[in-house]
Amino acid sequence: MIRQSLRCTGLLQNSSRAYSVIPPPRDTEEKDMMHRMLRVDHAGEYGANRIYAGQMAVLGRSRTGPLIQQMWDQERKHLAKFNEILAENRVRPTALLPLWNLAGFVLGASTALLGKEGAMACTVAVEESISEHYNSQIRALMESDPERYTELLQVIKEFRDDEMDHHDIGLEHDAESLPGYWLLKNAIQLGCKAAIYASQRI
Repeated sequence: MIRQSLRCTGLLQNSSRAYSVIPPPRDTEEKDMMHRMLRVDHAGEYGANRIYAGQMAVLGRSRTGPLIQQMWDQERKHLAKFNEILAENRVRPTALLPLWNLAGFVLGASTALLGKEGAMACTVAVEESISEHYNSQIRALMESDPERYTELLQVIKEFRDDEMDHHDIGLEHDAESLPGYWLLKNAIQLGCKAAIYASQRI
């Protein structure tokens, strides 16, 4: 809880600044790179919100409901931050948001119909994919110019840590006990990779 509170404090401090976490692009190449990065991050957080919405529609009144709600509340903060960053930098969201709206909800609800273990298995698969994607972005920014992207790196690292927390919560709440866990996990992660690829480009 302390670690999460500190991360939240850092985000609130960043949110109150008068300038964006994204530096003005030096050229068209950097602008295109940043737009692709922000577009897919926003799409990922949007999709995660819809997944948790689907899970809550099925399990909201169960004993697992408060746990799912806790994770969803964090995802809402992530999405709000990326909404803010996209608006500040005039980045167009992916045109696939209507698809992710439906697909995310259906994925969340359908896995929740398998019970708590199904919902947690979905959480593990999705959050692991998002964490790995954030890690790849962190590596790219660190190799490029870490001082230039200090604020963006802080945001991505904080969100990555939240996603890993959700991943660990899923494992702690019996995700792997679901029959066919590995098959479901691999199928969901394949879909996540396809969504990342498409959202960067469309």
